[in-house]
Amino acid sequence: MFALFQHIQQICLCHFFWGKGGGRVEYIQYGQQSMEPPSRPNISSAPVPAGPTTTVSGPAETGVVSVPKTATTTTTSVSKILPKSNPPSIANTTNIDTLLSAKDKRSELREEPPEAIQEKVAFIFNNLSLSNMTQKGEELSEVITEEHIDWLAQYLVMKRASIEINFHQLYANLVDHLKIQGLVEKVMLETYSNIEVLLSSDKSASNFSDRSLLKNLGHWLGLLTLAKNKPILQIDLDLKSLLFEAFHKGQSELLYVVPFVAKVMEACLNSRVFKPPNPWTMAIINVLAELHQTPSLKLNLKFEVEVLCKNLGLDINELDPPIFLKEIDRLRYIKEKLSVGKPKEESLLLAPVSEPPAAITTTVTTAAVTLAPTTTTTTAGSPSQMPQFNFHDLNTTSLNGLAPHIVINSQLALFQNHPQLRSCVRPAIDRAVSELVHPVVDRSIKIALTTCEQIIKKDFALDPEETRMRQAAHHMVRNLTAGMAMITCREPLIPSISNNFKTSCLSAINGGTQQQKDMIEQASGVIAQENVELACCFIQKCAVEKAIPEMDRRLATEIELRKHARQENRRYCDPVVLTYQAERMPEQIRLRVGGAPTNQIAVYEEFARSIPGFLPTPEANLPSGFLDNPPQAFVLDDMSKIYEKCMSDIEAHLHALIQTAPHSQHLQVLHTLLEAVAMARNSREVVTALALLTKAVEGILEGYTPPATVDTPELAQRYRDCHILVLKALQDQRAYGSQWTNKQITRVIFETTGDRKYNLDAIEQLLRSHLINLQTFDQYLAGSMESGLNFNYVAFAMGVAKRFLVDDQQSNIVNEADLYQTLHMLSRILTQSANPPEGLQQLIEMIRQNQDPAFLDKVPGGPTSMMHSGISQAREYDDPHGLREKTEYLLREWVQKHHSPAGSRDNLRAFSAFVSQMHQQGILKTDDLITRFFRICIELCVDLCYRAQAEQAHNPTITRAKCFHTLDAFVRLIALLVKHSGDVNNPVTKINLLNKVLGIVAGVLLQDHEARQTDFHQLAYHRIFSMLLLELNAPEQILEAINFQIMTAFCNALHVLRPSKAPGFVYSWLELISHRIFIARMLAVLPQQKGWPMYAQVLIDLLKFLAPFLRNAELPKHTFLLYKRYTTWSYLLIIRVSCKGPIQTFWNSRVLLVLLHDFPEFLCDYHYGFCDVIPPNCIQMRNLILSAFPRNMRMPDPFTPNLKVDMLPDITQPPRILTNFSAMIQPTSFKKDLDSYIKTPWTSDIPFRAA
Repeated sequence: MFALFQHIQQICLCHFFWGKGGGRVEYIQYGQQSMEPPSRPNISSAPVPAGPTTTVSGPAETGVVSVPKTATTTTTSVSKILPKSNPPSIANTTNIDTLLSAKDKRSELREEPPEAIQEKVAFIFNNLSLSNMTQKGEELSEVITEEHIDWLAQYLVMKRASIEINFHQLYANLVDHLKIQGLVEKVMLETYSNIEVLLSSDKSASNFSDRSLLKNLGHWLGLLTLAKNKPILQIDLDLKSLLFEAFHKGQSELLYVVPFVAKVMEACLNSRVFKPPNPWTMAIINVLAELHQTPSLKLNLKFEVEVLCKNLGLDINELDPPIFLKEIDRLRYIKEKLSVGKPKEESLLLAPVSEPPAAITTTVTTAAVTLAPTTTTTTAGSPSQMPQFNFHDLNTTSLNGLAPHIVINSQLALFQNHPQLRSCVRPAIDRAVSELVHPVVDRSIKIALTTCEQIIKKDFALDPEETRMRQAAHHMVRNLTAGMAMITCREPLIPSISNNFKTSCLSAINGGTQQQKDMIEQASGVIAQENVELACCFIQKCAVEKAIPEMDRRLATEIELRKHARQENRRYCDPVVLTYQAERMPEQIRLRVGGAPTNQIAVYEEFARSIPGFLPTPEANLPSGFLDNPPQAFVLDDMSKIYEKCMSDIEAHLHALIQTAPHSQHLQVLHTLLEAVAMARNSREVVTALALLTKAVEGILEGYTPPATVDTPELAQRYRDCHILVLKALQDQRAYGSQWTNKQITRVIFETTGDRKYNLDAIEQLLRSHLINLQTFDQYLAGSMESGLNFNYVAFAMGVAKRFLVDDQQSNIVNEADLYQTLHMLSRILTQSANPPEGLQQLIEMIRQNQDPAFLDKVPGGPTSMMHSGISQAREYDDPHGLREKTEYLLREWVQKHHSPAGSRDNLRAFSAFVSQMHQQGILKTDDLITRFFRICIELCVDLCYRAQAEQAHNPTITRAKCFHTLDAFVRLIALLVKHSGDVNNPVTKINLLNKVLGIVAGVLLQDHEARQTDFHQLAYHRIFSMLLLELNAPEQILEAINFQIMTAFCNALHVLRPSKAPGFVYSWLELISHRIFIARMLAVLPQQKGWPMYAQVLIDLLKFLAPFLRNAELPKHTFLLYKRYTTWSYLLIIRVSCKGPIQTFWNSRVLLVLLHDFPEFLCDYHYGFCDVIPPNCIQMRNLILSAFPRNMRMPDPFTPNLKVDMLPDITQPPRILTNFSAMIQPTSFKKDLDSYIKTPWTSDIPFRAA
């Protein structure tokens, strides 16, 4: 998919370059002869920047374009060449009007050389390359005198470096090569000067030229300084302050500054000094990372930061961004470099979503708590005032709400002499409030919301009650917002009210006398002091009423997760936070699962009791703990009930064992386990639960033996059940959930010391109880073998593989995909080790026979490994935060695009736009994210189908239409990605992607089948497979070229989902293998009969599943229906034959009749494999297979007189048997003895051993 995105970009770039450069051929021809072209087309002298390249070549290598007179310092003609009447376009050649106009305004005078020398310099630069640098440097030194060095520095920076980013390295080498005294310093001075001009220019979102110039100069500056291990001094350019200033001035400033800083910092990659983790470099990178977390930041700016981190080898998710950009006080200390930003409402004052460090959040909490006592303070010099208004007294729907509460002192001399001036009071207050309300509200809620959101999410991360969390958030954000608004607006309100009142009064009395002015001055101060509390409270409440809905919006996802968990009758618990709290937080401040502790609730109660600037609210009379704790939250909640039931079950087992085995050591272990459960119930801490889990796992590993192998089977069985009970209790969705529990169990198994970790019987019990994360188990096991050096783990891995893949393969507890890495490690040990472990070769051969014969022969990293890795990754659920929401949004967008009129099948514009959208959302960053994207999409589609079936159970037509609307769009997306990924001449990427997707679908299906069991529905999966089969077998050249690999991938997926593995999918599976396209492709279309062995394997999978039922005379109803579906396939050809066998055998035989009629050679070649799995009592089926003969063979007439079959010439030709029957003779030593006996029976002892 990376290749697809790059290919689309290259197409666009190539079209742009060659479509716009009509006169370049003539320029190149004259340039090769070091001549100027005869005519000068009306284009800019600067080449179109095509982005940085890895190779350095001069203009002479890409065509020598002589600089016309308009490219010199004469500025008037440049304006003619680059008309300003047309709006700026990103496709236009970059112009330098801004730099030229700034140059003309400078006071210093630079002596310019004659026009002939200017043209000579331009010609030298146009023909400059690495190969002729010495020659061109000498030529340049000859024509440039000392008084023209300033002009040369200006020309190099303004006319070359600012627009020719591809030649920066070349020009930098030239500057070093010239050895002209003072040139480097003047070039640096000119570089900083031009950067300052562009930064201080009037910025517009459509002014692409200036943004491009600034970005190019950033690359040039980094090349001259950081790449050469020279620092950028703060006195010259402060990058951090520049980012801070741009952040607070708005998006337009950021569009200039962020790409500029990113280009400067790219030079750190080639620096020995400034390469990460240099502190100066990391400080700027962390500020960019903090900016990247801003929700409203434009996607192209986020992409700039991501590209920079990728180029520097940094993972943006692992950076530790500071709280730098939100420190408003810094604005007063920095020297402004940028032009005046946009109005406040357009500026980027949204805080990051990510959680700040714990130390910072703790400090903020403390500051917020101590804010309440300071609410009664007023401005300096004014007397302290007690709050006058209740929070609910003010109506903030409009400024009219101020009127009932305005105080007018009738004792003032002004109002006694001029009562008409009383009408000036309200407008003065209204005007002061309206001027301040918007900036104060925006600033207050920005800070309060961010602080509140992070602290609430931290404090209530393990609390399942969304009502409690939401109410606490309201109280906190109300308190913090009101406090921030009060301290922000109180100080400017007094002079604002006073000035507004004085202005209105003076206007009303037409200036007035000095005595009147003195009375107005006195009255204005009194009115301002008496009404500042009202105005301040009005602004505070406006801020609070705007903050609370925004707080609900920010917590919407957290609230929905808790509601969803309650609907599923499970306890909400964030496993990531749970693990973090258990491993890193001290016990004194560690969060517990369930409600927040009392001391933590007390903080939010304090927030509710007092709102800064207001009288105590009715909540102040509520008792402690009013935050809607659920009934008996700490006694009889779900987790306590789980622990109580677990304890009662263990006690019941103990009472039974005391009667049968009173002196057993196992009783003491169970008593200890019971005490651990009681401790976990009382403690409710994650650490205690983790200790309980460890004790249960270690106990079953150390003490469990199968009941059939001991004298007291009841003791072994009850001992096992007690430990499984504990682990199942922790796995309950109302407790810690299966994801966290299974991961911890798997970790404890491999961290356990001693030989108890190799207890295969205990591992089997844990696997049967679904208590082990199989993917993690496989990774641990494969890595622990240490390429064969750890003999204990090798023996353990062999035991696991033998038990689950050979001895007990029908149980479906573990399949070959679950142990993919382990099996490949064992296979590698066998081939690379000089002395492989005893029995390993026989084990590998038995696995090859019982599983996919070619499973262990596949090259790691090939298509099959991609499929099995997809199956394994379908079990991963610890997705990055927000990925599921991104995926759901993207899937919804694609469904809309697919079904819109513009998204027709032959129009790739919608697909290209969607791929760009995926890239912007970060889905295409890594293979892991791409895999998770597909897995989540499949899960969303499947969930949609289940919901639709539940809602429209009475109307299957509407249900199918609703499901297919999303499923068909998703399948179309997969098909387009497969077709257009990678290079046309290299189909490996396409095949790997298809195998990965099919593996993910199979893995999700197996998980769903295992979880839902009898409630499993196959509609969604059948539609995905069938539609994808149709899409990828369309008559298109790109698909026909890889058709064999496509069909191989489908066969492998169907083999993984064979009926013995997923019996709930068997009807859809049968429809897929009997699909007309599938049959035609496998048996007729693929050349050289390449599809025959794969199709034979699929049929054998079906016959193996039916064999146990075929041995009985009567079939169960579901198997009878399967037979019916299976034999319907035979209606492709109507063949009437007579058959005396059972009716079931007749129906099954009709399938074989189709093959016998159309593909008899297929039955001939694989007759051995088919007959080997058909039960002996199915005589008719076996006879049909054995009666097949090639169509080009003529059978002898059985009624010919004196017919001797053994005398026929054809009897001497052995049949072609493609089944590997020799591999079925196990073990290998027996096969060798058998071969020896057949060759020389008198020297072999096999008959005696058999006897």
